[in-house]
Amino acid sequence: MSVRLELLKPLDEEQFIKDNQVAFNFGAEQYFNEEELKEQHEEDGQIISRETIVSSIHKEGSLTYRIMDGDKKVGGIILNLKGDHGELEIFFVIPSSESKGVGQSAWKEVEKLHPEIKVWETVTPYFEKRNIHFYVNKLGFHIVEFYNEFNKDIHMSEELDGMFRFQKVINK
Repeated sequence: MSVRLELLKPLDEEQFIKDNQVAFNFGAEQYFNEEELKEQHEEDGQIISRETIVSSIHKEGSLTYRIMDGDKKVGGIILNLKGDHGELEIFFVIPSSESKGVGQSAWKEVEKLHPEIKVWETVTPYFEKRNIHFYVNKLGFHIVEFYNEFNKDIHMSEELDGMFRFQKVINK
């Protein structure tokens, strides 16, 4: 396996969006039954909407990478960088490439490419046990908050309900 990151090319944006939606749908389908799955959709048939992905790609300060294994596109990452703080907005590996070390290798590349980042943050939904395992046990993130109806954080939006917030502090 030779995992590397390439900046997203404009001509690949449509395929990136489709691959992202396939990966997110696959994860949700592992947890929810058909009826529950419908309630989770941001748009018809999609766990993550096209609009969410496009706005993340084009947000000021964002960098979007394709995860490559050789010449094969196997996933993607969208980062938002501000000073020494980095937010992992979207991270996906296509289902056929999961559980092969692709995600962990890709994250190592992120940290090599961005040594200026001292604190990384991301969120993932409560039902994504594989993501929680991955961030905590494989990448060294820590759960720092759980957004839910009992969390009275005034900054919590409805879209964060049921999400864990993770943080990784880089000590160099």
